[in-house]
Amino acid sequence: MFIDRARIHVRGGDGGNGITAFRREKFVPRGGPSGGDGGWGGSVYLEATEGLNTLLHFRYNPEHKAGRGRHGEGSKRHGANGGDINLLVPVGTMVLDEETGELVGDLVEPGQRILIAAGGIGGRGNAQFATPTNRAPRRHEEGKPGVERFIILELKLIADVGLVGLPNAGKSTFISRISAARPKIANYPFTTLEPHLGVVDLGEYQTFVVADIPGLIEGAHAGAGLGDRFLRHIERTKLLLHLVDVSTFVEDAVADYQKISAELTAYSDEIASKPRLVVATKLDAMDDPAQLDALSGFCADHALQFFSISAATGEGVQDLLYAVRRHLDQMRESERQALAMHDPPQFPRPPHLAEIEDEALTGDEALTL
Repeated sequence: MFIDRARIHVRGGDGGNGITAFRREKFVPRGGPSGGDGGWGGSVYLEATEGLNTLLHFRYNPEHKAGRGRHGEGSKRHGANGGDINLLVPVGTMVLDEETGELVGDLVEPGQRILIAAGGIGGRGNAQFATPTNRAPRRHEEGKPGVERFIILELKLIADVGLVGLPNAGKSTFISRISAARPKIANYPFTTLEPHLGVVDLGEYQTFVVADIPGLIEGAHAGAGLGDRFLRHIERTKLLLHLVDVSTFVEDAVADYQKISAELTAYSDEIASKPRLVVATKLDAMDDPAQLDALSGFCADHALQFFSISAATGEGVQDLLYAVRRHLDQMRESERQALAMHDPPQFPRPPHLAEIEDEALTGDEALTL
């Protein structure tokens, strides 16, 4: 089962109490204070791992509490620290504080780790309060409670390419053709009920990741169909493939394209402005090329790159994949150039250093340089 949102309760362990104690040894009169400090409470961490792709394990285990610190003991013995908890989440998980809505962290790299609930500090024993004027203190501190909070985990899949389109546009067939992903394929709407990831391998270490999300329909932003909640899984993608069915059974392919474009804009301007390739699908089921010609002309008028494929027979698929690879390479190169243009800031030399350097280059010493 694919679960992309979970609400969990986390709590850091309480710190242990310090204690009041005095040395009691034979032949040692007035041994003095010997109360030890309490141990620190354990903390709760989140760590991203590639071994998970769903938040399902949090649905049945929403409570997570770290170990508490042990109390101090006599002879200045420190209480043991509480054990930490390390919770594993899929790469791409966002962590939100439920009460404030604040973004606590965004785990986008394998091994990335964040603290979400710190443990409490252990209290001091009476040995810590001894002074030259108060050699036998009879006070100690209680341990501090650990941080307690409710957090929301939201998974956003990390992929290079996102597939969008109406139900039955051929997205599942396409991703099963180009990768090892095996989503359910059937001749009825909303066959895909959860996102799928597929890795495309073009050979010579040329790979990219494709995300297939459930189909959208008109009014999805208002909750129609499965709604638009799965659109967050393509927010991190670099490129969109907008699949449009042009088979004989379609009434108006251009109108179908415009419906999905309107839903993307209603959800997020950022997603709607992503680079997009328009892909006509199901050429094998097309008897009348009128729909294909209409969609092709519409794309030409609006400067949209257009491709036509049949995922069932493989027609045009390879050309499309190489075009996607070229677009991704161009985007990465543009990103590298943009980063290279931002040179590190140049700070002027302090006046006293400039004078020292100028003096070092005068006289006979300058000839040696």
